[in-house]
Amino acid sequence: MSKREQFLAGDRVEDVAVFLADSFVDGDGGLASHGEQVEDGVVLVVEGDQGRSVFKTATGMDAMGFAKQAMGTDGDIDHDLAGGTCPDCGSSEVEFVFAFAEEQNEEVGDLYAEGDVIHAYAYCECGTAYSEKWLAGDD
Repeated sequence: MSKREQFLAGDRVEDVAVFLADSFVDGDGGLASHGEQVEDGVVLVVEGDQGRSVFKTATGMDAMGFAKQAMGTDGDIDHDLAGGTCPDCGSSEVEFVFAFAEEQNEEVGDLYAEGDVIHAYAYCECGTAYSEKWLAGDD
């Protein structure tokens, strides 16, 4: 099972996942060689602090600041973290995705009572940031 599959199953809650479109990793043997190649880019799954640092280096944005911005707009993010569909322009040209998993918490209720939750935040080529959350292991 790959790191990405483990992350999506909720087995790597201490890690973060970052999808970077080919435009962010073209010619960069470093990032591309440390992640899992997907159709339009690469997905890296790394320890939380390191992942936030990789995200900032690649995108120029603070990961948690970006997540806060994206939380205001619901959208559709592919549950494999390799893309999505922008709620504003309808494009599937995602430039990057930042995601983390949160362990099941019955006290919080709602989705969190049902299992581990994946929080994902995407950035479209049009400049829209959006988010989606779902149960880990939910395809």
